[in-house]
Amino acid sequence: MYRTHTCGELRISDAGKFVTLSGWAQKNRDLGGMTFIDIRDRYGITQLVFNMDINPELCQEARKIGREFVIQAKGKVEERSNKNVNIETGEIEINVTEINILNISDTPPFTIMDETDGGEELLMKYRYLDIRRAPIRKALELRHKMSLETRKFLDQYNFIEVETPVLIKSTPEGARDFVVPSRMHPGNFYALPQSPQVFKQLLMVAGMDRYYQIVKCFRDEDLRADRQPEFTQIDCEMSFIEQEDILIMFEKLAKHLFKTVKDTDFFYQFPRMTYKEAMEKYGSDKPDIRFDMKIYELTDLVKHKEFKVFNEAQYIGAICATGCSEYSRKQTDALIDFVKRPQIGASGLVFVKCNPDGTFKSSVDKFYSADDLKSWADRLEAQPGDLLLLISGNKDKSLTALGQLRLEMATLLNLRDPDIFSPLWVIDFPLLEWDEQTQRFYAMHHPFTSPKPEDIPLLETNPKEVRANAYDFVINGIEIGGGSIRIFDENLQQKMFSILGFSEEQAKYQFGFLMNAFKYGAPPHGGIAFGFDRLVALFYGATSIKDVIAFPKNNAGRDVMIDAPSLIAEQQLDELCINIKKQ
Repeated sequence: MYRTHTCGELRISDAGKFVTLSGWAQKNRDLGGMTFIDIRDRYGITQLVFNMDINPELCQEARKIGREFVIQAKGKVEERSNKNVNIETGEIEINVTEINILNISDTPPFTIMDETDGGEELLMKYRYLDIRRAPIRKALELRHKMSLETRKFLDQYNFIEVETPVLIKSTPEGARDFVVPSRMHPGNFYALPQSPQVFKQLLMVAGMDRYYQIVKCFRDEDLRADRQPEFTQIDCEMSFIEQEDILIMFEKLAKHLFKTVKDTDFFYQFPRMTYKEAMEKYGSDKPDIRFDMKIYELTDLVKHKEFKVFNEAQYIGAICATGCSEYSRKQTDALIDFVKRPQIGASGLVFVKCNPDGTFKSSVDKFYSADDLKSWADRLEAQPGDLLLLISGNKDKSLTALGQLRLEMATLLNLRDPDIFSPLWVIDFPLLEWDEQTQRFYAMHHPFTSPKPEDIPLLETNPKEVRANAYDFVINGIEIGGGSIRIFDENLQQKMFSILGFSEEQAKYQFGFLMNAFKYGAPPHGGIAFGFDRLVALFYGATSIKDVIAFPKNNAGRDVMIDAPSLIAEQQLDELCINIKKQ
């Protein structure tokens, strides 16, 4: 056999054993009379030792071994004189009696150690080498454990895993589809699923009752840290349930993962917050509640003075940054620049310093008295030493900007502790959102989301006010999952399609199979999907989901390792009856 033990297995209790190890040479240190090689595999690192005085030929052979050579070493386990407390095998070493080079290696393009000298693009180009590093290996091991624990939990509650098709019909709502041409049906295309939505609903019609799938999904959208063109969901659906049943079940799943993977207990029900409260108090539908710093509206206090900017604004809101009254002009200017960034969109920022002596200093002293400023501070429950930051304008845009500013201040003040987890449910989302450009409603989640039963009459009279039976699961300001109770009544579904601007023919063409299924006794049902990549990244402490995906794409959606996407041969295009339009 190539090995009797792995490179992370041996301990001081194994001293005296003769063993065989196989792996990669991570480091070779020639100290004259002694040579040391660190041999590494997936399980850890063990030090090999070669003594020039005892076996000079073997020592000379060892000195020929370069980084990442694949080697086999045989020898005796001995106690180390200079123990390494940083590795689990640090109390022992192997006094080598035989060394074999199984394969040589070119010099790797970056150092394959925990702390590497490779940049992100280089690491992604040689991802198969990057995975040899302990941080990436540990991320993939964590991902495996979380997948296993998810399956254990759902199996315990009678969920059945069912695979759904990957080549499906394009339903252009929401993000863009990735499309796949069909050779057997020229001019026709499959789409890759953005989620298994319609199939899991069909499985409920089919009587499967409780379905799950750890499934690949695909969306052709602009990328950022928590997005990839292909991503993984824990996708679930249940029959004969209401919203409360879903929240209870999947709160249990989250607590199970925290306990079994992080050894973290939650002995309380996760808080629930309406979408309206989340937006008005945190400026986000995925609020980070690890810290306070809520948004307060000041519109009624600041209008009707001589400050034109506030008088013309629809809304004025503020946050209070504790202990920041000593901020310099440079620091406040940096905050003004931050909120003026295009992605934030505020026109400016007003600040009020609550000085330690009880006085106030603001950027609008010319227009407001000390009593005015004190009334603002009182509303925000500010204390001497605090800093008030105000943004005005359109209500929705101002709240969003304040939400971004709140997160920026929390980062500057080190309030976002990655070792603290603060989960919550956000509920009562709007069912619809209006798009000014296209002058039509879009589903805020998807077209199959059920409205609150008490709000159904508003579909005819005031669609904007209709609340959805929808919910998002949020941890530390990250949307981990979301779902809804589904429409299972054919007539209500037709009404929803009509509000979304689908003609009867369009609805039938895109979703006729689902509507036909509803004619045969669809049960009340609903579901949820957790973003598995985001959940693993959160547990691992990664800032990007790329760190917990074996072979991710870069920020341009390219796989730089295999060079995809790429051109295909003219013969393939001809077989697909496709002509490429040159830009």
